[in-house]
Amino acid sequence: MREELHYASPTAEVAAPRGEMAARVLRNTYMLLGISLAFSAGMAWFAMSANIGYVNPWLTLGVYFGALIFTNIFRNSALGILGVFAITGWLGFTTGPIISMFASVQGGMEIVTLALGATATIFVAMSAIALFSRKDFSFLTNFLMIGILVAFLCGLGAMIFDMPALSLAVSGAFVLLSSLLIMWQTSAIVHGGETNYIMATVTLFVSLYNLFMSLLHILSALSGDD
Repeated sequence: MREELHYASPTAEVAAPRGEMAARVLRNTYMLLGISLAFSAGMAWFAMSANIGYVNPWLTLGVYFGALIFTNIFRNSALGILGVFAITGWLGFTTGPIISMFASVQGGMEIVTLALGATATIFVAMSAIALFSRKDFSFLTNFLMIGILVAFLCGLGAMIFDMPALSLAVSGAFVLLSSLLIMWQTSAIVHGGETNYIMATVTLFVSLYNLFMSLLHILSALSGDD
């Protein structure tokens, strides 16, 4: 496994045939993503078992962006993999108290299960579209980058000014943007636009995280528990 997850030098990547390189990046991305998801779930379970309280959202964002910057800097070394686990472990840890909150109310775990199932279904569907259609979705790049920035800023505004309606709208936007981002990132790997499996893993994991949290918010609001 260690050999498969080894990040080849840019020269070696260029020397490899395009199809072979894409298959290698895709394989390593899915492998690291699977391990990261398991690690994140373990950290969430730990936080729940330890009765960790709700983590301040500003602290959550601060540590997340710090780990993201670290991962981006060391994206071509083994330290980048450490950064991936820092991001996924931290997000899993901060999600644990949220799941505990749902578990404490009647019907809460059904909402969590439904959100998890919907997240997995969307991931499989959007990945399949990119893999089997072989269509290049790079034309979505500007739309996704601008959309995510606007949605993030609106989310901050909703949190600062306590605007539930705006917060719900932001969750809806993130469901759409995260779904498209999964398809876009998978397509980028297939077409050679992304050759770094570390950053591809981060993009897919964060997309899954945002998708799950947004669905959780929307389903909770629809059930009247929000």
